[in-house]
Amino acid sequence: MNNRCAVFLLIAVVFLTLSSPVSGAVEWDVKKTLNLEGPPIDLAASLNGKYIYVLTDQGSIYIYSVEGRLEDKISVGSQVDGIKVGPWEDVILLSSKKNKQVQILLLDFIKDIDLSNSPFKGPADAPVEIAVFSDFQ
Repeated sequence: MNNRCAVFLLIAVVFLTLSSPVSGAVEWDVKKTLNLEGPPIDLAASLNGKYIYVLTDQGSIYIYSVEGRLEDKISVGSQVDGIKVGPWEDVILLSSKKNKQVQILLLDFIKDIDLSNSPFKGPADAPVEIAVFSDFQ
């Protein structure tokens, strides 16, 4: 009885193997090549897919948009040898085997807002006064 089960199982595996496609094709294209100042030693992608973080052997993190535009460069030191994206979008984890350390970086992406064509009331060079109430409850 066990031999019949083994033969049936072997026939089923052969049938499934022969009936499924044997080869497939993958099409690919290089979207962008990022040229760095130093050799990359690690990289990571942001959770939302907007940024690519490249760690170089010179101790810099290059932050690229997915379009390949360099957004910024952060110096973290040459002892850092690993980079991972943290549990939130603005957290990067850096590791150093030599120093036996893990650093947690909190990123804050600052964007310039062009207000040059925005409507306003009054003269553009009018003085601005700010009042701070420290005892507000």
